[in-house]
Amino acid sequence: MFKLFTKDFWEIVARFILRNKIGILVMIILTTVFFSYQWKNMRFTYTEANMLPDDHEVNIKYNEFLNIFGEEGNLIILGVKDSTLFSVEKLNAWNRLSEELKTYDEVETVVSINDLQKLVKNSDAEKFDLVPFIKDSITSLAQIDKLQDELFNQYPFYDNFLFNTETRTIRTAIYIKKEIVNTSARKDFIMLSLEDKIKDFESTYDLDVRVSGMPYIRTLNSQNIVDEIGLFIGLALGVTSLIFFLFFRSFRATFISLIVVCIGVMWTFGIIGLLNYEITVLTALIPPLIIVIGIPNCIFLINKYQHEVKLHGNKVKSLQRVITKVGNATLMTNVTTACGFATFILTESKLLKEFGIVASLSILAIFILCLFVIPIIYTFLPYPQERHLEHLNKRWIGGFVNWIERMVRDQKIAIFITSFVLIVLSIIGMHRIEISGSLIEDMPKEEAFFKDIRFFEEEFDGIMPLEIMIDTKRKKGVMKLSTLKKMEEVENLIDEIPELSRPISVVSLVKYSKQAYYNGNPKYYQLPTSQENTFILSYAKNSTSDVDLLKNFVDSTGQYARITTFMKDIGTDKMERIEEDLQNKINKVFQPADRYNITMTGKALVFQKGTKYLVKNLAISLSLAIILISLFMAYMFRSFKMILVSLVPNVLPLVITAGLMGYLGVPIKPSTILVFSIAFGISVDDTIHFLAKYRQELQANHWKIRKSVFRALRETGVSMFYTSIVLFFGFIVFTTSSFGGTKALGALVSATLLFAMLSNLLLLPSLLLSLERSIANKEVMREPAINIIPEEDDSEDNSIS
Repeated sequence: MFKLFTKDFWEIVARFILRNKIGILVMIILTTVFFSYQWKNMRFTYTEANMLPDDHEVNIKYNEFLNIFGEEGNLIILGVKDSTLFSVEKLNAWNRLSEELKTYDEVETVVSINDLQKLVKNSDAEKFDLVPFIKDSITSLAQIDKLQDELFNQYPFYDNFLFNTETRTIRTAIYIKKEIVNTSARKDFIMLSLEDKIKDFESTYDLDVRVSGMPYIRTLNSQNIVDEIGLFIGLALGVTSLIFFLFFRSFRATFISLIVVCIGVMWTFGIIGLLNYEITVLTALIPPLIIVIGIPNCIFLINKYQHEVKLHGNKVKSLQRVITKVGNATLMTNVTTACGFATFILTESKLLKEFGIVASLSILAIFILCLFVIPIIYTFLPYPQERHLEHLNKRWIGGFVNWIERMVRDQKIAIFITSFVLIVLSIIGMHRIEISGSLIEDMPKEEAFFKDIRFFEEEFDGIMPLEIMIDTKRKKGVMKLSTLKKMEEVENLIDEIPELSRPISVVSLVKYSKQAYYNGNPKYYQLPTSQENTFILSYAKNSTSDVDLLKNFVDSTGQYARITTFMKDIGTDKMERIEEDLQNKINKVFQPADRYNITMTGKALVFQKGTKYLVKNLAISLSLAIILISLFMAYMFRSFKMILVSLVPNVLPLVITAGLMGYLGVPIKPSTILVFSIAFGISVDDTIHFLAKYRQELQANHWKIRKSVFRALRETGVSMFYTSIVLFFGFIVFTTSSFGGTKALGALVSATLLFAMLSNLLLLPSLLLSLERSIANKEVMREPAINIIPEEDDSEDNSIS
């Protein structure tokens, strides 16, 4: 199909655009209206990113657990660490807050100090009764003292659930309805009801209430994403348009480019809505990315127009040449950039697939908009004034290009030695890179909700749920004493791991039942003997209270049980070691193996496995990007040697960036692994421009290598510099994010593109000069399949081509 993209093809395109400008503008307006109408289908994500495919073994296990025990992520925790809470006024107010929260439709239940109940033996009815710790309200300090003694000294069942016996931190558990966990109703409840309620309570009683839990974290995290979309778009528009204005010194040209990229952003949001995709932390980056990628397109086209106008003064001829001469080069660079993003589509992650589809389509859309809108708008505008063309005579950039020329001419050996040293140092740095599977590492560390996460992690030994599901393979198998003893042994193993919190399961409830049978004596908080088990279980069967408590830990058939613990925010490697070690020990406990099926799951594990899976897939994605673009260049240049020469200056910056990540302690994670495919897809554009111009110069200069290299360097060096500056500052915008991953993405892509510019300006021409006749001959530099830069038919001196 690329045979179509000849000079004749682009002349037909130019005539079509300039002769049908009204119709094209109407179509663009109608398309924009259509895409704007699709905005109604956009929705912000209400779930955390699942980076594993639906049919992955880890996801299957997790969904099986959810089917048996229901959604685990519906818990919101309130906490207070303040000795003044244990006063009559404040403790009653804390309990009233819990009662008021129960009245909300979105709340399933609330468990607070006020709701805690003692299991009390009823000998007459041979059952256990539930008696509240607090009857009605508290009226005296003596009641509070008694309450503290009972909670902190006599009933270990509740320890580390609603309070910490050592620090006296108190918690309230709010269980929101499972059916609203992944809907907008969750956001409305948290942002409009819960937040206001807590703020009022804090100001009235001078208490610092900490709030956490997955629904709360996800809601505030999503809100931050929403807030930052506007910030990024505003900053990207401001930074790139300022650089554009400093280059052109023309409000008219700047305004035209802003119109184009703003329409591009509208189309991007429309594509997201049309495809019914959610706005995630990744898709939220695409609108500002389109601005950053679209502005260089505008620079190429507008600069070419002004250069042509200055050359011969014919506006229509100038606009035609803009399309015929720059259209092909701009198409190629946008296609290679889109290819870099499109490789994400080949991963099995839904999150990355959607990002790749929307980004690649949006990049092609912004190319079409630039090619159509800019020439058409200029047909309606008057001839550019002299001051609009002054930038074409600027000499300050000449100093930079002269320095590049001198380095390539005189310092080739120094360039090669520097490149080699950088590769060696980078490879050493790469071995220091760690993989991060943290759920919270990228969250805004200055936000109150992040500090609250750390508070609960410190007070209650973990934040991320880790579930162990025991399948006894027979009904009522969980309540057999042999099974309970095995579960207790597993809980003891978990207790020995400092990164995990005290586990809770049906074992705790059975121990509590024995304590109740012996009139609440805490020394009997232990599993019953086989003799005790018979009559204690008979009491439990007669008690509806035990049944209600039991359903949280055992399924309705009695075949499945769960042990719940919480994991601290630790590194992926450490998490893997803990998981592997614990799984091996659990397997040894539950023998014979054919009678039990043990599954370890939970959000912590799913995220950690997802990160590892993503890293593997993105490494494949980057390899595919390199292969795809190599094939693309092979088709263009028809030379294997040219592929190798073109890849070296583009792979080198990726290696240097990876080395820097190792030295600076930036881990591999979903956000930072994106850097390489994005940067490679963008940086290879400069190589394509340079090699295309180099080949053209070789033919024009009768295969004189040095002359051709320096002519190509002088003519494309300016465009590389300007577009790299726009891209550098455009991606730097992302460093203003409060999300660690987005910040790292912006800084790393900016640095990689800067390295790529220097690599393409210094290393690439040095390689061409050094390899000389082995590359610069008609056999290697055969007629390309695609003429990226058409032959000049006039005497022209393009400063940006």
